Amino acid sequence: MQRRHLLLTALVAAPLAGLPLTAGAQAWPTRPIKLVVPFAPGGTTDIVARTVAEKIGASLGQTVVVENKAGGGGIIGADAVAKSAPDGYTLSMATVSTTAANPAINPKIPYNTITDFVPIINIAATPNVIAVHPSFPARNYKDFVAVLKKSPGRYSFASSGTGTIQHLQMELFKSLTGAFVTHIPYRGAGPALNDTVAGQVQMMFDNLPSSLPFIKDNRLIPIVVSAPQRLAVLPDVPTFKEVGLEPVNRMAYYGLLAPKGTPQAVVDKIHAATKAALEDADVRKRIEATGSLIVGNTPEQFAAQIKAEFEVYKKVVVQQKLALD
Repeated sequence: MQRRHLLLTALVAAPLAGLPLTAGAQAWPTRPIKLVVPFAPGGTTDIVARTVAEKIGASLGQTVVVENKAGGGGIIGADAVAKSAPDGYTLSMATVSTTAANPAINPKIPYNTITDFVPIINIAATPNVIAVHPSFPARNYKDFVAVLKKSPGRYSFASSGTGTIQHLQMELFKSLTGAFVTHIPYRGAGPALNDTVAGQVQMMFDNLPSSLPFIKDNRLIPIVVSAPQRLAVLPDVPTFKEVGLEPVNRMAYYGLLAPKGTPQAVVDKIHAATKAALEDADVRKRIEATGSLIVGNTPEQFAAQIKAEFEVYKKVVVQQKLALD
């Protein structure tokens, strides 16, 4: 009789034990959500995050607060999110740097890019550009390469940090062309861009959205872009594929990640809110005006994209024998 009583008690308690989780997922969110940008303000990651944050918050009924947490080429901010409670209240802006390039080159990275996050959505794909300060003695790709080869080590390039996509793509460019340029890493694209515009560094491999305003003002000169085809905003600038460097012709991505263990119901809500934000005409206009392409894929598609990109950069690191300084 006692055994039967215990069994009945367990059967009754089992569904009740699940109710708080279900109710919690249904009620979520009940407080503001933090969206961590793992780079300093002013870069493309920051631009995309702030463009969608307000609309995502409006759909969810809570404020989405953008927090910049720079350092380590994006590692510090990404790791902070990986170690956060999996409750949907702390999200990360995912970039190629934090999910593929940096993990590929840094064996001591404190998180596993494949297993420590739940991919939610890829918001946008963004072209990259090599741009130089107007004082640089070249205005086109052919002359650019000739100048670098003539004076190896004389010029420097800025990046958003060691191991970022800007760093690895420029290193790949160097290895394929035989040019030598000194790497100057910064704590984000914003500070790197500021010093390039100021002429303290001669060039930068940057995401187009953050550099484009300075290109339009003739404060930076675009040399070559990574994009499927020439861009409407830069019709006279060739792609890396056009100049014979197809391996470098890779676009950046900007998406959302949550810590592993985040309930699927919460992930679905964030995904739906982000999709709604990307359907807003003003948001689309602001993102597309930077030269970026709206993506808005599924969590499964974004997970496959991250894995594929990681494999590409891992291969680059091995083939080009790249290592952290």
